[in-house]
Amino acid sequence: MNRELKSDITTEEDIRILVDTFYDHVNQDELLGPVFNEFAKVDWDHHLPMMYAFWSTVLFGSMAYKGQPFPKHFALPIDRTHFTRWIALFTQTVEELFAGDMAEQAKQKAASIANIFQMKMGL
Repeated sequence: MNRELKSDITTEEDIRILVDTFYDHVNQDELLGPVFNEFAKVDWDHHLPMMYAFWSTVLFGSMAYKGQPFPKHFALPIDRTHFTRWIALFTQTVEELFAGDMAEQAKQKAASIANIFQMKMGL
């Protein structure tokens, strides 16, 4: 799709599309898929709505998310390689679906969150 034809992230439905597409990529990924599905055994019916709320809060300031994401990630068997892949997949997903200021903010905020998590984990 041509960059000029893509719209920006402007609605809750856009966030849902972004999150669903991103986690489809994660589930198919050789490195990340096993962490989510075999180690963490993520309940996707529960996790995805939380991620919609999280990204709505991060991007739109909706305050829909009321959790603490870091503690859930601390015990995972992950290192810098996982974070690098996570950012690459997230960036790829945003770029395949959207273009604009909010899309750029989403990529920047994801990178910032990953950096903070890595620092807290001593990576």
